[in-house]
Amino acid sequence: MTINIGIIGAGRIGRIHAENIATQVQGASAFAIADTHLPAAQETAAKLGIPNVSDTHRDMLANPDVHAVAICSITDTHAQYIIEAAQAGKHIFCEKPIDYNLARIDEALAAVEKAGVKLQIGFNRRFDPNFCYAREVITSGQIGEPHLIRITSRDPEPAPMEHLQHSAGLLMETTIHDFDMVRFLMDSPVTEIYAAASVLVAPYYADFGHVDTAMTMLRFESGALGVIDNSYGAVYGYDQRAEVLGPKGAVSTDNQTANRTVLNDANGIHSPNPLYFFPERYANAYAIEMQAFVDAITNDTPVPVTGADGRAPVVMALAALKSIKENRPVKLSEFDL
Repeated sequence: MTINIGIIGAGRIGRIHAENIATQVQGASAFAIADTHLPAAQETAAKLGIPNVSDTHRDMLANPDVHAVAICSITDTHAQYIIEAAQAGKHIFCEKPIDYNLARIDEALAAVEKAGVKLQIGFNRRFDPNFCYAREVITSGQIGEPHLIRITSRDPEPAPMEHLQHSAGLLMETTIHDFDMVRFLMDSPVTEIYAAASVLVAPYYADFGHVDTAMTMLRFESGALGVIDNSYGAVYGYDQRAEVLGPKGAVSTDNQTANRTVLNDANGIHSPNPLYFFPERYANAYAIEMQAFVDAITNDTPVPVTGADGRAPVVMALAALKSIKENRPVKLSEFDL
């Protein structure tokens, strides 16, 4: 059986998922696409041969030939679209975050449970082969029980001013990936967060109450410690690294580059910069995660990234934001978990 998927949202991430579904994901069809800006949906549909195009997601939800939807619209719409898709009996892939509000997230997850459909959250980095191998090393006990985790996640440039009008900021939109990666790599829940942030790259971020540079410290139930550093000013490329230290050793992941050649000459040692941004760096991870979603539907098996996995990093982001505002460590128990 081919799983017919409707894509909601024809922006950058919607186009990535639509192209993967149409060209790389086995057992799936890019069957419909909708965007409130109809020309964007029409352009993607024409490029990929998607037969059903609309300016509203409700058309695909009403279509019995659509088996699943991929929600790739702005975050403010995610929870409502999850609820509507669940009520329509569609399986759901939704980009992160589910919502910025925990009560709204819980409402969406309750709708999914009631409908008995599958929901997978789009934390694509879990499907990157580098992070997957690091997790295998850790869970197999090769480095012992983790003591420290360090994650570097830096963008090559800040978002343009027009993007900030609909943005929840660095901690909720960028660091949330790192919060999820901490959960993916460490076999212990985070209990406390302390974060500090500044505007050092793009002064206009301050006009929107946003930051472009942050450091977040984490304390785990096991006693382990972690640190995440984020910046929107890595001029050399998309900097994505992680290291986990245990009593038997350490495992680390490095950046992806266009090639692995190194030039040694009188002026120094030269190698390529990291790939410039996330569409290049995580191209295969996006395809792998969508294949996992389709396989879960086809085989009626659990999805690899659940709604609960989508909720937990939002709690961590809210704790980090509270820590910045109040300039103190914040326990996750302060939130209604």
